[in-house]
Amino acid sequence: MARKKVRPRLIAELARRVRALREQRERPRDSQRYSLDYETLTRPHTERRLPARAWADVHRESRLLQLLGRLPSFGLGRLVTRKSWLWQHDEPCYWRLTRVRPDYTAQNLDHGKAWGILTFKGKTESEAREIEQVMYHDWRLVPKHEEEAFTAFTPVSEDTLRAVPYPPLLRAMILAERWKNGDTSTEEPMLNLERTRMDPWDYPRKQEAKRKGKGTPV
Repeated sequence: MARKKVRPRLIAELARRVRALREQRERPRDSQRYSLDYETLTRPHTERRLPARAWADVHRESRLLQLLGRLPSFGLGRLVTRKSWLWQHDEPCYWRLTRVRPDYTAQNLDHGKAWGILTFKGKTESEAREIEQVMYHDWRLVPKHEEEAFTAFTPVSEDTLRAVPYPPLLRAMILAERWKNGDTSTEEPMLNLERTRMDPWDYPRKQEAKRKGKGTPV
């Protein structure tokens, strides 16, 4: 009986899968990548020190999985936010947890990954996705009895003023510049309030793209 030939493409595909599985097996776990020496404030895996602005938060705030490890079912359905969001934005910014995968090799189950639906500045995304920067020490859990008040938000009407008069001094300077250039129009100078809509600097997707461009975060 003739031996069945194995196609070269099939062999190459199997070899690629074996390499991928081997790389995944040898890849350091989150508990190794993001472990922290609290005395020197460095990560042993990368030997990189935390930025100075994060030193105070390391001892006062918690990582996301540190908070979720204390809750039943790792806090599925609960709301979590970040201290930096509370300081930067008046509109509600939070994640609603839909899935948590802890790193079971971590001593206190305080490392891992989480997924949720993001609401940023009052706007909720349609689909759940992985939560970025879970290793940062600035996560906070929204108490259940405060969730309704925390998520309450009334969008600002778009029918607002698009232009306002200049302050008196600036108005006088603009009119003087007109007369100097020979412009005799009597049109009142107005300050345009319209602006190009852009995502804030700390929008999670923007931060994730910046992190991937620079490499592994510390």
